[in-house]
Amino acid sequence: MQKEIKTLTELEAEASRFALSLAPSPRGAVLVTLSGELGAGKTAFVKAVAKTLGIEDVITSPTFVLEKIYQLPQIDGHSVSFKLLVHIDAYRLEKGADLAPLGFDEFMCDVGNLILLEWPENVADAFPVPAMRISLVANPDGLRIITYD
Repeated sequence: MQKEIKTLTELEAEASRFALSLAPSPRGAVLVTLSGELGAGKTAFVKAVAKTLGIEDVITSPTFVLEKIYQLPQIDGHSVSFKLLVHIDAYRLEKGADLAPLGFDEFMCDVGNLILLEWPENVADAFPVPAMRISLVANPDGLRIITYD
């Protein structure tokens, strides 16, 4: 499925819609990969997903720290579907084995985890088929194309 996004507000709304469609898997963490050039909107997408899931922290790209982990809050006394949001930026990684020091395999085993992985092409040899692959393309006219696979 492909969608055209004209504004940041539309991108945030689309990411929110996507976040609400997610559900834990009985087999392990839910892995969502986000591909696209620098500035395509990957981190903006993650920010909107995090906000929708109730995270109030300021979400920034983990490009230099590689990984950020957010505890998902309880909303109205109820736990949300996931317990942790794990945001990984693999831009500076060279191979899948580089994910091991981040605890990637352990995170993948926990059904309470939602993992959003930017730049998956750099580490694709380290993970199973993701629950969803998202590709973002930013055109020079400001239009963004989001493709879900």
